[in-house]
Amino acid sequence: MAEQWNRKRSILTELAAGDFVSGEILAEQLGVSRTAIANHISGLEDYGVDIYCVKGKGYKLSNPLSLVDESTLKCTISQRCFYFDEIPSTNAFILKHAEELDSGDICVAEYQSAGRGRRGRTWVSPYGCHLYFSMYWQFPQGMAQAMGLSLVVACSIVSVLEQLDVADVGVKWPNDIYLGGKKLAGVLIEMTGQTDSECSLVIGVGLNMAMSEQHGNAIDQPWSDLTSLAKMPSKTELLALLQRQLQQDLYLFQNEGLAPFQQRWEAADLFIGQQIKLLIGTDEVHGICKGIDKQGAVVLETADGVKSFIGGEISLRKAD
Repeated sequence: MAEQWNRKRSILTELAAGDFVSGEILAEQLGVSRTAIANHISGLEDYGVDIYCVKGKGYKLSNPLSLVDESTLKCTISQRCFYFDEIPSTNAFILKHAEELDSGDICVAEYQSAGRGRRGRTWVSPYGCHLYFSMYWQFPQGMAQAMGLSLVVACSIVSVLEQLDVADVGVKWPNDIYLGGKKLAGVLIEMTGQTDSECSLVIGVGLNMAMSEQHGNAIDQPWSDLTSLAKMPSKTELLALLQRQLQQDLYLFQNEGLAPFQQRWEAADLFIGQQIKLLIGTDEVHGICKGIDKQGAVVLETADGVKSFIGGEISLRKAD
C-alpha cells in the first residue's frame, strides 16, 4: 500500500505545476507503463482528486493540491505526529490510542473515508484537497474543566489565519470559522472520562484549502476555501502553526479558563451586536447577540431580559 501511495504522490508532484503532462512523460519519470499511470490516475479520482484528461495533451489537476511534507512537519513540531495518506477518521485514531498519547500529539491525514462533523454530519474529505487533523489533550480536573473549549479552538484557528495574512475571517458560535461570510473550517471535539476527574479529549479540525466544483456542489451550505489568497500557505506550514498555537492556547485555557479568550472571541464574532435567532430543537429564541459569558455560553438580549444559552442542538442564525 505504501508503494502505491508513493507512486500516486509522485504523479501529483509532477502535476503540481498546473500544466498538462502526458502519460508518456509520467511513465518515463516513474519508470512504469502508461497503463500503470492510467490506473493510478483512476485510483486518485476514486479518492476525490479531480484530474482533467485530454487526448493528445495528457493530465492536469483541476485544483491545486498541497500535500504534507511528513519529515518537515515532524521536525517542526515538538509533539508526536502520526501521518497517513488515508484513514477512516483522525478523531477515531486519537480516541483509539488515547492511553498511549501525550497532550499535544496529533494525527494528520490526506484523506478520510469516514470524516465526521458536528451532529453526525459527514465531513467531505477528498485526498490532498484540504487539511484534516486531530489533537489529543488531557484535562486533569475532568470534563467540567473543558467548558468553553470549542471557542478557544476557534480563536486559535483565527489567530493562525491572521498570522498568514488571511483577511475577513470570523467565527460563528460555538466553533465554526468563516471566510468572507462562508464556512471555511469546522471543529469536532469528543471526550472520554469523568465529569470531576481526569478526562481525555480529541480536537478534530477540518479546513478547506482548495475545494473542487464537484465536491463543493455536494455541500449543503455556503463554503469558502483558501484559493482566493494571493499566496496559498503550504499545508505543512499551516499544520505546524496550528499545532503550536493550539498547544499554547490550551495550556493558557487549562490554567486560566476562558477569560483570556473573551476579547479575542468578540473581536472575531460575526454576530455580536446583531439581531439573531437561536434554534433550540423546535423552539426559536430571538434577541441581540451580546457575545459570550465566562462559561462560553452565547448571550442574548431578549424581550425577557439578558439570557445565556449553551449546549445541546443550538443553532445560530441571523434574524430575517
